[in-house]
Amino acid sequence: MAVHITHSAEETRRLARSFAKKLASTRLRSKAVVAGLFGELGSGKTTFTQGLVAAFGVKEDVTSPTFVIEKIYKLKSRRFSHIIHIDAYRLNSARELEVLGWKEIVSKPKNLIIIEWPEHIARLLPKDHLALRFTFINHNERIVETTNASQKKDKRKRKK
Repeated sequence: MAVHITHSAEETRRLARSFAKKLASTRLRSKAVVAGLFGELGSGKTTFTQGLVAAFGVKEDVTSPTFVIEKIYKLKSRRFSHIIHIDAYRLNSARELEVLGWKEIVSKPKNLIIIEWPEHIARLLPKDHLALRFTFINHNERIVETTNASQKKDKRKRKK
């Protein structure tokens, strides 16, 4: 687990750009890379996503797709062809995301899927998803903890 404290929105975006560079250098897998962004309203999830999407060369404004649920950004990256930004806040069940084509988008290895409020669709998250936990400290500061969900589970197993 890595823990970061950011002191401004720009620092949160900078952290996201660094995260994007690491993702871009990962080898191709059999399925999409999924990152779940956990945290309360105002904790920095969308700001982080703005920095991440910009790091892959997207010029358009990035807002949380709260009402449309999903926004797809086409990329010119070697590693990823699309970023799919999902806001699961308004979903009442994982089934609602399945109806929107979840199985198809998660099956494509060149997709990078960013999910705000992933706890709303927890049963759909791959075991090896990346988990980023955002904590509001004050008006400017946020704590961002990053973990690989499968590594976290492996550590728990070893402790028993």
